[in-house]
Amino acid sequence: MAQQGPPLAGTGADALVLELRGLGAGMLALVGGKAANLGELLSAGLPVPDGFCLTTVGYRQAIGASDTLLPALAGVYAALGEAARAGAEDPPDIAGLAGTARAAILAAPIPGTVAQAVEQAYAALGPDVPVAVRSSATAEDLPFASFAGQQDTYLNVVGVPAVLEAVRHCWASLWTDRATAYRASLGIDPAGVALAVVVQRMVDAETAGVMFTANPLTGSRRQVMLDASPGLGEAVVSGAVNPDHFVVDALTGRVVEQELGAKGIEVRPLPGGGTQIRELPEGHAAACLTGSQLRALASLGLQAQEHFGAPQDTEWAIDHAGVLWLTQSRPITTLYPVPRSNGAAGLAPRAKSVAGTRAYLCFSLAQGLTRPLTPMGLAAVRLIASSVATAAGFPVPDPRSGPSPYAEAGQRIYVDFTTPIRSAIGRRIIPRVFDIMEARTAAVMRRLMEDPAFSVTRRTPFGLLRHVAPVAIRAKVPTTLVHALLRPRAALHRLDQFTRDFEASLAPDTGVDTMARLDHAESLVGSRLFLIVPAILPLPALGFAMLGLAGKLLGGNAWDELQPVIRGLPHNVTTEMDLELWRLATAIQEDADSRTALLTENPSDLAAAFHAGELPARLDAGLGRFLDRYGQRSVGEIDVGLPRWLEEPAHILGVLANYLRLDNPALAPDAQFGKAAEDAEVQVARLVARAAARGRIRGMLVAAALRRARLFAGLRELPKYLLVTGLGEVRRQLLLVGRELEQAGTLECREDVFFLDFAEARQALEDKARDTEGPGQGLRRVVAARRQEYARELRRRHIPRVLLSDGTEPEAVRAAVGNSGDGASGNGILAGSPASAGMVTAPARVILDPVGARLEPGEILVAPSTDPGWTPLFLTAGGLVMEMGGANSHGAVVAREYGIPAVVGVADATARISTGQRITVDGGAGTVIPEHPGTLRDGGLPRGAEPPAQA
Repeated sequence: MAQQGPPLAGTGADALVLELRGLGAGMLALVGGKAANLGELLSAGLPVPDGFCLTTVGYRQAIGASDTLLPALAGVYAALGEAARAGAEDPPDIAGLAGTARAAILAAPIPGTVAQAVEQAYAALGPDVPVAVRSSATAEDLPFASFAGQQDTYLNVVGVPAVLEAVRHCWASLWTDRATAYRASLGIDPAGVALAVVVQRMVDAETAGVMFTANPLTGSRRQVMLDASPGLGEAVVSGAVNPDHFVVDALTGRVVEQELGAKGIEVRPLPGGGTQIRELPEGHAAACLTGSQLRALASLGLQAQEHFGAPQDTEWAIDHAGVLWLTQSRPITTLYPVPRSNGAAGLAPRAKSVAGTRAYLCFSLAQGLTRPLTPMGLAAVRLIASSVATAAGFPVPDPRSGPSPYAEAGQRIYVDFTTPIRSAIGRRIIPRVFDIMEARTAAVMRRLMEDPAFSVTRRTPFGLLRHVAPVAIRAKVPTTLVHALLRPRAALHRLDQFTRDFEASLAPDTGVDTMARLDHAESLVGSRLFLIVPAILPLPALGFAMLGLAGKLLGGNAWDELQPVIRGLPHNVTTEMDLELWRLATAIQEDADSRTALLTENPSDLAAAFHAGELPARLDAGLGRFLDRYGQRSVGEIDVGLPRWLEEPAHILGVLANYLRLDNPALAPDAQFGKAAEDAEVQVARLVARAAARGRIRGMLVAAALRRARLFAGLRELPKYLLVTGLGEVRRQLLLVGRELEQAGTLECREDVFFLDFAEARQALEDKARDTEGPGQGLRRVVAARRQEYARELRRRHIPRVLLSDGTEPEAVRAAVGNSGDGASGNGILAGSPASAGMVTAPARVILDPVGARLEPGEILVAPSTDPGWTPLFLTAGGLVMEMGGANSHGAVVAREYGIPAVVGVADATARISTGQRITVDGGAGTVIPEHPGTLRDGGLPRGAEPPAQA
């Protein structure tokens, strides 16, 4: 089928027409993503129909040659660009702007030089040969953005006039509403985008369709997924038919899933050009691909994957002679990256067996963090993890790389937990811990335990004890527990002294140089911060153990009766912080200037005024006191790369303004907290009396257990608080390092230091100290690239809580096979885990990022997860719904403190519930009931479809 390629029209960057066979990945700006990928397939020896590419030079010539087109597009560029630069909350009229651009392109003539180049290249393919004319944009088929189906393709085009008209329409399709909105969402400069056009010999397909070399529904890199239908692939791509669906094991070629579609119609080429839709006779109910064809297609797809180094979304066709063709290949941009750890590398789908599968838990989600971590944030966590592993006696060859179970994926933290769930003791302990921390993760763990790939290999606890016992003994945990049981007040006093000593020791000596500051920051995360955990955690653990003991002594299902006991807890640093902020709001309410400023001015402007010392006196003094105590906190505070409230107090100022809108004294948070504490004491007395009725000793034991539960349970927030305090000091020192590198010209701004790691920052300082030129522009390019990657990850909405080493997401597998365990019942009720008893009906407010968010008093907060940086919003919330969490997760504990009905672990709550929708939260039953169940939004996609931009 191959023929001599078309002649070149120009050379290099000036070429109007280039043969597909000579194209490659380095030519994206000239030929666009689709054409570059087709050229790569050809260079790999894969079967691709002959053809040529009209380069972006032709598009730009057409724009420049028209007196009306260029001004029209310039106006579109300006409107879209200005909105992007301003970060406008209300997007411009994208549909109107896109329509203007399309109309201008369709009305403009094609320049003669362009028409002549296309005519010559088309003639070289053969006289009036049928071709497919496909759009190939420069912002298309990229590793981070697919743009699948967003520009036009024209099939069975015959003759030069028809080809030129198809070219014009392809150019116009660069400005479809969807493509324009997608580019805007990704921050792609509209003026920098251009479109090339691929013209390929048409394949008169007997059968055609799409193939994903990884399963886009489950993430598995060991499965190839195909949809197929008779005729041209347009029927499958456009969704006009219900195709045959196949899943093939990439390791063995075995068909593991087959579902025959109704098909019903086929798209066929017409003589002389164009296509027609024909109804299929009933005999086509049989599968349109044989087993050998499926294996051959899967092999072809995996060859494309191997060439590109990433799973591919391909289009294919089988002609009437039975020859297989690839007509398109692009990266599957929706797959979550596979975790990589030091201890077990991720498995290539064709190289490893199922027996080597590893399981990874998302530690970021367990910490209430859905956003990615900065490179320096990840570097700090790796050092902390290494210090934990070293203390437990595990070998850590390179602390900066983290211990063997540590892994990263999508700039989030994952932990390889294969070994624990393959041990008998791990199976007993870990799911129970996650029952109260993150219930949905616990459910996934238990399902994994049913998989033979994760069968038990360790049946005794000696291995665990060998690592845990020495740490506990060195940290004097047994002594701490005994003292806490016998003299609880003295234990609290010793803890208070430890806390003061720890905070006093965080800052380095005065007068140290910048390298010493970097050393100090690295030593804090590398050896000091872990000491917090064994020093503090035994006390809150004892508190909850005492609560459990009381439940045992009381008998029956006592959780509902015990839940009021742990409301209004003392010694909870997070609730103390929130109540301090409320007291500040109360003081401001009495000051007219402060109140007016908060209610009328933008929080960002007020933050700037605070740093300039220009706030009203009472607001300035009160905010200063609050930030002196809690300014090291923030949303996503385990990442040292994120600004603290002390640096950016706009969020706190916005929360204060929200507090001023609460006008019902009975709902005042301090009153609520005080009432919760009183109710808890009443409940303790009631439970003690009931136990005493069954025996004096039992009553005394219940009383002692409940008193210690109330004394110690609130301390669960203290380890993280001190960890964040330490990280705040690490950030302060790194900012000073960044400032010096900024002054030296190595970095553009001091915050860029958080897009390096410790080794890179050290190297930059050493180069500066030697008075050498240093990394200079090289480091700036590294930082710029990492900032772009970080910005892309910020747009990712779905983060798998558990991933396998072949990319499979166990929760997605369960959903893909039609299991109802997706958190929704047939009547529209959303199910989760009970977290805080009570029932409330109110409008929902879906908040993905609390910074700058406004929650009206009484609204129900619906969030993906929460950390302490979210909790100031809790004070005015009427209820809480979270996608993550368990009965003892951070959000659940704080919700109980404030008496807010809460349900956690509700799958896809932020997608299924809309802001303003009235919902009923039943915190005792663990359900969320929409007022109109039918209005719940369904985030589902057609099988095999790629979702739109990750907004």
